[in-house]
Order: sequence, then structure tokens, then C-alpha cells
Amino acid sequence: MNTVLYPGTFDPITKGHTDLVERAARMFDKVVVAVAASSKKNPAFSLEERVDLCRQVLSHLPNVEVVGFSTLLAHFAKEVNANVLLRGLRAVSDFEYEFQLANMNRVLAPDVESLFLTPSEKYSYISSTLVREIASLKGDVTKFVHPVVNEALLKRYNA
Repeated sequence: MNTVLYPGTFDPITKGHTDLVERAARMFDKVVVAVAASSKKNPAFSLEERVDLCRQVLSHLPNVEVVGFSTLLAHFAKEVNANVLLRGLRAVSDFEYEFQLANMNRVLAPDVESLFLTPSEKYSYISSTLVREIASLKGDVTKFVHPVVNEALLKRYNA
């Protein structure tokens, strides 16, 4: 079984993330969306909230599992028997960082390959950081996120 692991903070999950997961779900037997605790990034949503939002948004995909994790990614890939790591590239600026991560992961988990996908053009400019900033300033993010995520953002920033 080919299992791909798609790690990220997903704070929050965007339509760009969903696009990548949907495409990966067509290519792999199983997709594990791994929501990183990432306390150093000071996320707007708790790990539990981010996992729940991802599960709701991706519930239409039967071969997708969403889990939270707080361990080294190379170790977690082995735990879930993933043989591929999926990473998204939106722009050239993402490449240098992702290339460094891929090389480090190759040393830490030599049996796990890295795969890079670019989101559809209509989502290539979306980032969780921009979505959070727009939402926090009372802007409309409905074009960038699933309705359930929009609702969560409204609750977070209008409370």
C-alpha cells in the first residue's frame, strides 16, 4: 500500500491544502494529513481544533485520515507506515526551504521519498497566514476556505 503523509500546521486548512489532498487521494491508496502541534508557531487554533476542521473539510475523501502529531516528522512517517511525504509549493520562494527539509528528511528517513505538488493556479496565492490576517481584520475569506473554516474564523476573531 502506498501511503502519503501530508504534514503541516493547517492553521487553518485552506482551499489550497484541500486541492493538494484531493489530488493526492487520487494518486495514493491512503493519505494521512498530519496536523503538527507547532507550538513555536503560536497557532490561532489549538491542535484539536485544527484536526477537527481538517476532518470536517476532508470528510468527503474515504482514503484520507487526519491525525495530530508532535514528534519528529521522520519518526511519525514510520509510525504511520508512510513511504512518501507530500509538500506543497506555491511559489519559487517556497522551494529553498522545502528542498532543505527534503534533504534532511532523506537523511533521517531514507526509505521515505518527498513529493512536491503545486496547487491549482486559482489557489496558488493562498496561505494560512494571509487568511488569518484577513480574518483578524474582519475581511471576507470565503473564497479561500471551506464554509466550516470560515465559521471558525468568524468565531475566533469576532469573539
